[in-house]
Amino acid sequence: MAKSGGTVIADASNQKRRIGVVVPVGALRSSESTGVGEFLDLIEFAGLCADMGIGLIQILPINDTGYESSPYSALTAFALHPLYIRLSALEEAAPFSGEIAALGKKYGGKERFPYYELLKEKMELLRKIYGSNKKIILDNAKTGSLAEWIKENSWVISYAVFRRLKESNQEKSWKEWETHREVCKKDIEKLWNDPAFEEEHLFWAWLQNVLDSQFSKAAKAIREMGILLEGDIPILMNEDSCDHWINGDVFHSELSAGAPPDMYNSEGQNWGFPIYNWETQAGNNYLWWKERLKAAEKFYSAYRIDHVLGFFRIWASSRYDTSSTLGRFVPYTPVTRNDLEKLEFTKERIRWLSMPHIPTEEIWDGLRDNWGHPTSAGEISSEAERVIDLALDRIGNEELFLFKETIKGEKSICALGLRPVSEKMLIKAWHNRLFYEYEKDKFFPVWYYRDSRAYASLSEKEKLALEEVLLKRQAESEKIWEKEGKKLLSVLIESSSMLPCAEDLGAVPECVPRVLSQLKILGLRVIRWCRLWDEEEQPYVPFEEYPEQSVCTPSVHDSSTLREWWDGEADQKAFAGFIGKPSLPKVYNPGTAKIFLKHAAAAASRFRVFQIQDMLHLSKKWYAADPASERINVPGTINDFNWTYRIPAPISEIREDSELIRSVKELSEIQPAKTC
Repeated sequence: MAKSGGTVIADASNQKRRIGVVVPVGALRSSESTGVGEFLDLIEFAGLCADMGIGLIQILPINDTGYESSPYSALTAFALHPLYIRLSALEEAAPFSGEIAALGKKYGGKERFPYYELLKEKMELLRKIYGSNKKIILDNAKTGSLAEWIKENSWVISYAVFRRLKESNQEKSWKEWETHREVCKKDIEKLWNDPAFEEEHLFWAWLQNVLDSQFSKAAKAIREMGILLEGDIPILMNEDSCDHWINGDVFHSELSAGAPPDMYNSEGQNWGFPIYNWETQAGNNYLWWKERLKAAEKFYSAYRIDHVLGFFRIWASSRYDTSSTLGRFVPYTPVTRNDLEKLEFTKERIRWLSMPHIPTEEIWDGLRDNWGHPTSAGEISSEAERVIDLALDRIGNEELFLFKETIKGEKSICALGLRPVSEKMLIKAWHNRLFYEYEKDKFFPVWYYRDSRAYASLSEKEKLALEEVLLKRQAESEKIWEKEGKKLLSVLIESSSMLPCAEDLGAVPECVPRVLSQLKILGLRVIRWCRLWDEEEQPYVPFEEYPEQSVCTPSVHDSSTLREWWDGEADQKAFAGFIGKPSLPKVYNPGTAKIFLKHAAAAASRFRVFQIQDMLHLSKKWYAADPASERINVPGTINDFNWTYRIPAPISEIREDSELIRSVKELSEIQPAKTC
């Protein structure tokens, strides 16, 4: 890779067949790091990769997330995370060497790093370092290199103001601040230039300058070793982010992005992030995205487009809901009231299809079945009366109820202060509909519409007619998605020389692989999910049939490791038969790892990429007692475990494992399997 003006210039090397490794920066260990992996640790790690013949290092997102540990919940699309700074590499930090060493000693031996505590102490030490060198730094910000860096990275001005205000508001979301909830460019400039806040603003600018310098040094070293560094660029932004604060017109805040229900999560996923207002972005030629890619290009030769499906269409839910069960695709060609009237549905029947109706007996049954302990008819009757009084309106004299107009979603139900059993019953009833009327006379079929009371009440003739309309709307929407995805992804490709790789998991429309292929974007093939799902017994796709224009991997950061999958989740007989090794042991070991990874390494994909945990399992030295402890993240959970994984030993110690290095080197030399 060559470099011009700080920008990576792509060459033919990113078309080479490569073995890669995925590792969160925070997972690295070295003698210099202070309890968590740091940007400069990537240099030593790249040296290990070079020994192994690894040609690609993929990292998770590294933007500042504040005190939120998930790297996919960033406060900014531009600023780097202070957690990854190397304190001992700062010239200004020499007088604090004892405190830096103590910090490393305090946290260095922990199996996983305590995110909040470590970040808090690191930030306190950074402020001490800044305070002791304040005059020099302030002078540098006026006429020196820091001034030049700020000029070249103007995003840091709004970021510094945002971070100062967020800290002064006890880290609350900007939507909860008492002042400055709405700002314009002039407001930001006025705040930045206020002498009363100069020192605080320049602390954040100085910090980002240092992080930029250290990460750039690591990226340059990796590039000079002939290894591609691949970054991860999440498609979405946290609602509580600097970008959303100052670029509100870029987003649709009334909707929350997520994923529809699937085999792993019956309620889908509601990420709480706003979706994009692509019309507004088109008006300024997608400037925000172009600037985002320009910032990333300083460091990366390739990038992973997280949730690429969102560029085609996004699953969006109402802000009144916590789950995404009643979500819808945006964009989507709606079923209209006119469509339903043409099917001879009356006004009353359209209401029946789109508004949940609750029979009296269902209220009683729901309470009785979910009460959790023996109870009397009197208790149930009393609770049923309370439920009806607070949440429901009777339809005439019928034993049938509708939700009150004040009930807007799951959050409204939970705000009533009812018993958990009542909330559960009402939320289930809230979902029970065929259509979701998201705007007046515009309807979307809910994900489980065939399980609804309304659908069951239709005649076979009505079902066939309705399904025909839904298929037509689906086909019309697919055309829109294909056009939208191709347009937006073309903007990304034309704006950067980085090699794009897509995370295209989930409910994938037919147009997605077609567009990715046309634009030469590498898709993702996760072996355990790469199956012919519509065929009998759902066979695995042979490795030689993987597209060359793809990335093959056995596991991802949101899944179990290959070891945990094999020991507790896999259909061992089916998979062993697939790779032609029917005698594989039931408990994972280095021999099993070698067989699995050799098959994966022979896939026709251009890149065969393994999580660091899966790679370390090639040697018996690096097995944790509990396979579950080696996971990076368990989706749908919020705790101190997620995103705090660390490799089991310092990089220098792992580098002494000749057995591991030899085994990985063998993987890098494997040629692709040939189609018979």
